Amino acid sequence: MEIAHTIVAALEEKKGEDILLLDLKGIVPYTDYFVLCSGTSDRMLKALMEAARDKVQQDHDMKTRVEGQALDGWMLADFGDVVLHLFSAEQRNYYSLEELWTQAKVVLHMQ
Repeated sequence: MEIAHTIVAALEEKKGEDILLLDLKGIVPYTDYFVLCSGTSDRMLKALMEAARDKVQQDHDMKTRVEGQALDGWMLADFGDVVLHLFSAEQRNYYSLEELWTQAKVVLHMQ
């Protein structure tokens, strides 16, 4: 949970939009939390990902690889117990992970 809060704080500091922290414990075997966040441009998505990665590395000495590209409107970083999803508004609507994981508990939602 500490890593999830670190990620949320980094996203909030960089003005990420519609930040959502979902608790998936007991629902999926591969992670405990999803953090979802939207950005208004590919440049913003890249900045959000860099901020989250840097803050987690600084505070928790943990590195991760990034999947996807800001230009595609979707990026993912797997921090083990926490998976970060960054989306453009269009891609977030298309993938609609909130709808897919309705059984997950909403821990935090910042609009």
